[in-house]
Amino acid sequence: MILKITQYGNPVLRVKCRAIEDVNEDVMQLADDMIETMVDANGVGLAAPQVGKEVRMAVVDVSHDPDCVSFLRVNGEDVDMKDIMPLVFINPQLELEGARESESEGCLSIHDIQANVRRPSMVKATLTQLDGSVMELESDGLLARALQHEVDHLNGILFVDRISPAAKVSIKRKLRRLGVK
Repeated sequence: MILKITQYGNPVLRVKCRAIEDVNEDVMQLADDMIETMVDANGVGLAAPQVGKEVRMAVVDVSHDPDCVSFLRVNGEDVDMKDIMPLVFINPQLELEGARESESEGCLSIHDIQANVRRPSMVKATLTQLDGSVMELESDGLLARALQHEVDHLNGILFVDRISPAAKVSIKRKLRRLGVK
């Protein structure tokens, strides 16, 4: 089922989400619905608060562009991106590495606004899967950026919080039109 995507200004987007302790049928259904919603919205990631849920779960799929990373390792082994996408995870932990790179980002919860965000270029992620297994994922490129963006959502942080002061001034009017000062 396609869910309504929570928009900028809704307080749920500023909540530090709670851990998922028990993967039950509701959590499994939420994961399926989040994937369907992300695909319908042409997104590369979606976090639970973006559909109004205050839990630490997100989905990511960047397989539409297999060249968007220069490396991808899972549990120390090189893997093909299509073998792990869409990626569904709960209670993630990230270690950020590498030089900070500036790239344009947007968000399904903030329509029509994009801005450059500086983020570390590589990530090592510990991602619990719905079956309870733990994936150690290492990557760069769009996948690393998408993971950082979605985990930010789980901590109540939006990409507009991470842009330069000059960029904030340039989008301030657009953000006001979305209903928040």
